[in-house]
Amino acid sequence: MTIKLYSGPLSLFSRKVEIALGEKGLAFDRIMVPFSQAEGYSPKHPDVLSANPKAQVPVLVDGGFTLFDSTLIFEYLEDAYPDPPLYPRDARGRAQCRMVELTADEILLPMVARLMYRTEPPNPDPMAQRLKEKDGVKAEHEIGLLYKSLDGLLAGQDYFCGAFSVADIAVFMSMLFARRLDGPSWAPQAELSAWFDRMESRPAVGKAAAEVATADRELSSI
Repeated sequence: MTIKLYSGPLSLFSRKVEIALGEKGLAFDRIMVPFSQAEGYSPKHPDVLSANPKAQVPVLVDGGFTLFDSTLIFEYLEDAYPDPPLYPRDARGRAQCRMVELTADEILLPMVARLMYRTEPPNPDPMAQRLKEKDGVKAEHEIGLLYKSLDGLLAGQDYFCGAFSVADIAVFMSMLFARRLDGPSWAPQAELSAWFDRMESRPAVGKAAAEVATADRELSSI
């Protein structure tokens, strides 16, 4: 039975799962839920509402088994379809991989989210708008420091955990969204810059990045 994935055009977490499925060579049917810049994910897809109490994508359905949350989906795919692996085989390596993914999702991404005002209409309250812009400058500084830390974490490796893993998928997507929000450049970080180019050259990763860019243009023109 074909895997089914409920996704969103600008859902970073859904695109993470799409990359994982592509890297594992798993065929899947993708259902894009309604989304607009003005109203977000509205109306909510009934299948997503019934599957996820948080009413969010991604939602994965595999042979009648349904689950949500990109990290849980990663772990399920690794257990159900272990080859090629997207986690290291040893306990410490897997823990390191999970820690880098958590850094991307829960440290870098919240910083990036503070730049989202750049894709929204200006706040009618000038003071509130200036506060957002001031916080955006602070977020850019914090993102730049984290890029430097990630550069050091690579330490000459091709990928964060030695071989390509979910850690790389998570960091790439958060950095991709930082770029689309005109976040700080990572060009000063040679290791990180080379890694990002290496990531983008992988077919599943490049496809996701190109589709995000296309969706961005289409939604911005509406």
